[in-house]
Amino acid sequence: MDALRIVLEVLLVLTSIFLILSILMHKGKGGGLSDMFGGGISSSIGSSGVAERNLNRITIGISLLWGTAIVLLGLMQRFV
Repeated sequence: MDALRIVLEVLLVLTSIFLILSILMHKGKGGGLSDMFGGGISSSIGSSGVAERNLNRITIGISLLWGTAIVLLGLMQRFV
């Protein structure tokens, strides 16, 4: 069980890093901090629709892995 716990903890750390990076790569929707630092100018010449959809899919997949790792670690801590 210790090996599984270590694997899940490493998976949690890696998915946390990738989730943060994938969220930060999304273009701003306007009206927030991204406009304050010049994101509104680059959002009009930003990525294409296909790239944004693929980034959304990657972000959702990483977040599902992240959530699964948290739930499994919680179950292991409670029952083992």
